[in-house]
Formats: sequence, structure tokens, C-alpha cells
Amino acid sequence: VQLQASGGGLVQPGGSLRLSCAASGSIFSNNVMGWYRQAPGKLREFVAAVSSGGTITYADSLKGRFTISRDNAKNTEYLQMNSLKPDDTAVYYCHATEFKGATPLTSWGQGSQVTVSS
Repeated sequence: VQLQASGGGLVQPGGSLRLSCAASGSIFSNNVMGWYRQAPGKLREFVAAVSSGGTITYADSLKGRFTISRDNAKNTEYLQMNSLKPDDTAVYYCHATEFKGATPLTSWGQGSQVTVSS
């Protein structure tokens, strides 16, 4: 599976952005799609994930501001980010993890830069 992310950019504090991540090819029916982010000088951290069954998980610190969703017909996931803060500045990576054998298979997108600055 190849993932293509889009939608990053520069936004002022308090603004919104929506990231998209489209998967080419078919994804095994049992899967999780999600987002991580990595700020300069920091480790990559979990943002949100949504399973093929619709279960959604968020990083506690982002609940209420970020919303993850997916369109299974389009093999695409989205991350709506509202009330953005300078601390949200990072490269955002989408992933798709397929559970079709003993070992989960994870594919990553190329990363989208999100910069929150006035």
C-alpha cells in the first residue's frame, strides 16, 4: 500500500487545517489508519487512529481539537485540526496498518508539514 498525504501548510494560531491521506491499491479489510507527528528535536508521537471497524482513538492532549475520519470507499483518511497552536507545528505522517497475518504490516505516507505561526 502506498500512502499520499496532502493538505499541510502555514496557518495562524487559532486557525484550521485538514490533512488527507489517500491509499493506492487495496487495503486488507482488517486495518487501522492514523496519524503521528514529529516536531523538530522531538520524538514522533501518536495523534489519532481509526480502525476499519470505526473505533477512534486520540492522543489525550488533542481531544476536542482534532478529528479523524475515513472514507473506506476511497481508501482515504482525514485529520481535521482546529484551534491550532504553535505547539502543533510538526511534520504529520499518516499510516495504514494491516492485520492479515502474524505480523502487522504498516505503510507510511511521506509526511506533511504543518506550521502554526503568526
